[in-house]
Amino acid sequence: MGASEILAGRLQTDGLFAFIIAMQAAANQVNRLSRVMLSLQQGEAAGRRILDLLETASDIPDAPDAVAPERLLGHVTFDNVSFAYEPERPVLRGFSLDIKPGEVVALAGPSGSGKTTVANLVARLYDVQEGAVLVDGVDVRQMKQTALRSHMGIVPQETFLFGASIGENIGYGRDGATEQEIVAAARAANADGFVQELPEGYNTPAGERGAKLSGGQRQRIAIARAFLRDPRILILDEATSALDRESEAAVHRTLATLLEGRTALIIAHRLSTIRNADRIVVMDSGRIVEQGTHDELLAADGLYRRLYESAEQAEAGHPL
Repeated sequence: MGASEILAGRLQTDGLFAFIIAMQAAANQVNRLSRVMLSLQQGEAAGRRILDLLETASDIPDAPDAVAPERLLGHVTFDNVSFAYEPERPVLRGFSLDIKPGEVVALAGPSGSGKTTVANLVARLYDVQEGAVLVDGVDVRQMKQTALRSHMGIVPQETFLFGASIGENIGYGRDGATEQEIVAAARAANADGFVQELPEGYNTPAGERGAKLSGGQRQRIAIARAFLRDPRILILDEATSALDRESEAAVHRTLATLLEGRTALIIAHRLSTIRNADRIVVMDSGRIVEQGTHDELLAADGLYRRLYESAEQAEAGHPL
């Protein structure tokens, strides 16, 4: 059409080219606008899902008269507790345990004996069916959950990191933490060494779910995050399972200082890592079958000794 208009003398050549360029520019802007609209629609859908999640009511609500203690001593008591995830399969049966403030207690036992469940009940991730879990003499069901957990530091076996920087992931443990406090927590967890070797140090992105870090590095970041909280009650659930022997030994040397005056509940399959605990509680089928120090339990020649010797043989590379 442009060519015929030029031949007819009704349109100049430069006018045709100006029109074509203007149309191309307009088309590019329309395409960009359509992509922006697509991003907005995706963001709206994602935001709606996030809001739905945030507005979901907890299955374990706070009691109307729940208290919010400003500080805790860390005295944890299990009073004849029975618990089951499914009615037909009880996990804990008549479980009673008293952990004094500042005491380091390790839970040992075969898989499925209920060790992790004990830690979950302290943080009130579930409610018991029978008995009670008390912290400083108060039933955890009578405490506000946010207040209770603000006094706890928990390092789970499966570590979750955000796509932010390593420093921000550690700082997530406590609002308002300074850079010096973050670095000190990383040093305590034996993480400062590998962080300093990264191209951007503490500003290095960890990747979504910590994808840019190894399993051992992720666990050391999670341990540093827990230490930064300065909790009265510290729960380590297989917290050193992904560490090599050298890093694990360094972390446990630091624990001796960091756990002073702090109640700690340690769960570990590597029995060699809990031998220095104040007390080792051996569980089997949801019940306590033995408890004492490492040397006392070895001398008792019971389940703990069998588990310990089996673990030693496995680590030495001998057939069980």
